[in-house]
Amino acid sequence: MDELVSKAAVLHEALPYIRRFHARTFVVKYGGHAMVDAELKESFARDVCLLRYVGIRVVVVHGGGPQISQTLTRLGIASKFSGGLRITDDETMDVVEMVLGGSINQDIVGNICKFGGRAVGLSGKDDLFMRAERIESVESRTPDGQMVDVDLGRVGEITQVSCGLIEKLVSEGFIPVISPIAVGPNGEALNVNADTAAAAVAAALRAAKFVLMTDVDGVLDANKQLLATLRAGEIERLIAEGTIVDGMVPKVRCALDAVDGGVEKVHIIDGRRRHALLLEIFTDQGVGTEIH
Repeated sequence: MDELVSKAAVLHEALPYIRRFHARTFVVKYGGHAMVDAELKESFARDVCLLRYVGIRVVVVHGGGPQISQTLTRLGIASKFSGGLRITDDETMDVVEMVLGGSINQDIVGNICKFGGRAVGLSGKDDLFMRAERIESVESRTPDGQMVDVDLGRVGEITQVSCGLIEKLVSEGFIPVISPIAVGPNGEALNVNADTAAAAVAAALRAAKFVLMTDVDGVLDANKQLLATLRAGEIERLIAEGTIVDGMVPKVRCALDAVDGGVEKVHIIDGRRRHALLLEIFTDQGVGTEIH
């Protein structure tokens, strides 16, 4: 009986959040270990379906870098690097489209539909809703310490997200599942970083929440303890102090872009934790870092 009562208490704790976010839009960047572990994949799909059933409008944007690398290797296509950065040439871009817009996207769609959701797979090429400019070059350091300008090939930076298609699908009860492939100035497909693509979609939709699923607990302080909340104005200071380092730097800057673009709150959570999405949104304590 005590176990049943505790379950009821969980529902009561979730109720004000369900009421507050009913008919609001959440954008979830789905990536990391949660995309490859079979149990976590099903857990994520169930969580997304639950959010939709309680009236929250959910949009999913996914990554897939490791899967692209595995497919290139399986096809015998050599990965090309310069200054430690991958070059996306035409042959690689074909594989990117096949993996992101094909196998990964449809796997996510299939899992959501399996648990009762109505999901639709998209890329930025659909209705040309996500446009980008090719990144001319980036500065990188070679193994011997030399700084070089690297042409990344068919890699883009988002310039425009037109929300009409997404809003129409969401209003009809669908969960859009978006692969981060955008359309360039000449109609060519461009590979876009999934975090920045998700942030751009969240800003364009004026989302109530943008959730970044990662393989770490969230943002840590100088003592390696989780920061449950973080104001946007504190982020650059923490970067300058060396508290936020390595791969977390682009993620928190991506969060800043989303907040600057009109997103109310950004959450960075550990997708390796089962039901992390629900625990962050529907509990008072949460499990990740909330940026506002």
